[in-house]
Amino acid sequence: MSTFLPPEPPAFATASRRERAARVLTEVLAPANLVIALLLLVGAHATDGWSGLGWGLLAALFCGAVPMGVIAFGVRRGALTDRHIRVRRQRVVPMAVSLVSVLTGVALLYLLHAPAEVGALVVAMLVGLVSALAVTVRWQISLHNAVAGGTAMILLLALGPATPALLVAAAALPVATGWSRLVLRAHTPAQVVAGTALGGVSALVFTLLR
Repeated sequence: MSTFLPPEPPAFATASRRERAARVLTEVLAPANLVIALLLLVGAHATDGWSGLGWGLLAALFCGAVPMGVIAFGVRRGALTDRHIRVRRQRVVPMAVSLVSVLTGVALLYLLHAPAEVGALVVAMLVGLVSALAVTVRWQISLHNAVAGGTAMILLLALGPATPALLVAAAALPVATGWSRLVLRAHTPAQVVAGTALGGVSALVFTLLR
């Protein structure tokens, strides 16, 4: 059983310039933010129009907005330390509730005949969440990097490495995320690398189902 306990992040006002940059990256590249952005991008790409963006928004409600709300509620109640849930044992319940939300999203998208790529992406996120939950029960893997790694791989699969800019952006996601988590001492290097690798599970499922 993991005994790793990350320290409380430094207050922004007293943090060093490096720590401030890490805190900004950790907030901007938080899992829910990446999930919502990826669903909107893949949705818009799936139909080349506004209808695809609508499908992405619907999926984002169950895969991003609801999990964010669950975590915010837990923080307000004092059951969670912060919205990044730095204490591993506190992650299990919010992840389980998020799992139910994503399952609901999968069912609804299937019943409404959503575009194949959007449905495949949500199922891929579901499998990734189950995998992360299975690891989290025993070990503090980096959920930030699991989502960042999966997002980078799926971006390239869905949109294709058409431009150097996309390749650079995709590669930068897990690197920047991992750097921020290490600077804030939220994870060890092994936890960051393992999280990024775990993102490959979602990418594989997306590839098989799209």
